[in-house]
Amino acid sequence: MRRDAVTDAPIDPARDHAHDHARELIEAALTNEAQRPVVKSFFDPATFTVSHVVRDPGSNACAIIDSVLDYDQAAGRTATASADALIAYVEAEDLEVQWLLETHAHADHLSAAPYLQERLGGRLAIGRDIIKVQDVFGKVFNEGAEFRRDGSQFDQLFDDGDRFAIGGLQATALHVPGHTPACLAYVIGDAVFPGDTLFMPDYGTARCDFPGGDARTLYRSIQRLLSLPPAARVFLCHDYKAP
Repeated sequence: MRRDAVTDAPIDPARDHAHDHARELIEAALTNEAQRPVVKSFFDPATFTVSHVVRDPGSNACAIIDSVLDYDQAAGRTATASADALIAYVEAEDLEVQWLLETHAHADHLSAAPYLQERLGGRLAIGRDIIKVQDVFGKVFNEGAEFRRDGSQFDQLFDDGDRFAIGGLQATALHVPGHTPACLAYVIGDAVFPGDTLFMPDYGTARCDFPGGDARTLYRSIQRLLSLPPAARVFLCHDYKAP
């Protein structure tokens, strides 16, 4: 019988233990300010992407979620203005970056995580099923053997229910596929970062027509998030303009 890695209790396969733990984190934060992260959000108007710096209120530890590397499509050039704004904030607040978290592989913007890691440190993490995404797009773009499809570009590949900490903040990863097979939501104290699994109410849901996307799977993932305690604070990855 499988056993919980933290409590060593037998695992009931009929229960959603990862969801249970996420709910417990949110509920605990309601009575413990030390488990309520301070969140500073940065909006990128070119891609309507929101990046978040999530900090432990009891220390200088922080994580950066879904950073943006600027890209000029017409010129075919990248720039780092958005990432540099994150760096300036981290340095001004004297923060220690422990994690660079990606909710999924983004089709609408490039990630600045490698650039940030060079300058700020931290462990780069994403969901384990990024391996499936790499395999699919490696074939789509006819990448050769030099393109690694094992997720080794990242320091940590999270499975559903994996637990981690940002300083004293307790956090967990929830697998919420549908938009892509690798989508994760991060629950950090009472804060939920759902990536593209949830959008603003005026814009609907993420698209499911990428390879590996599935509308029914996305629906189930959305229901999993919506069944978390209503007191949770939700920090989205996008704020698109409504059509």
